[in-house]
Amino acid sequence: MDNKSKFSLLQYRKDERIVNLVKKTDKKILAVWAIDCAERVLPYFEKKYPKDKRPRKAIEILKDWIRTGEFKMRVIRKASLDSHASACEVGEDNAARSAARAAGQAVATAHVPTHSIGAAIYALQAIHRASKPLNADEAVNKERDWQYEHLIELNKK
Repeated sequence: MDNKSKFSLLQYRKDERIVNLVKKTDKKILAVWAIDCAERVLPYFEKKYPKDKRPRKAIEILKDWIRTGEFKMRVIRKASLDSHASACEVGEDNAARSAARAAGQAVATAHVPTHSIGAAIYALQAIHRASKPLNADEAVNKERDWQYEHLIELNKK
């Protein structure tokens, strides 16, 4: 089994420092963090599928919610499901698919704050899948550290 197939979402959930920080963080800060995590990997999707705007639209809808505070569950849910549908259409398990899932989880943060962790996890998965096997763990650890430090910084503002 190569390094790529060993990565699992559970691997990230063991990082208690992020899980604990998420529990103490305001929903809108988590939404900003989820956007930032997803946008770091969204180019993996957009370069491969430039005409499919669903993941980008999910991010834009979340930005609108942060800016306006206007919450419409049907809009949030549709944006999330549409982004996940674009991931399903990718088919193969690759960085593009994980990036679309990160965007789908990010927008869902408007409804359930802990979906922000899903955005971060899928972003890590995208980085893992985009990395060379020998560098994948190092790339994931570097990104995980960035995610943690970034959330700390957002909480200070």
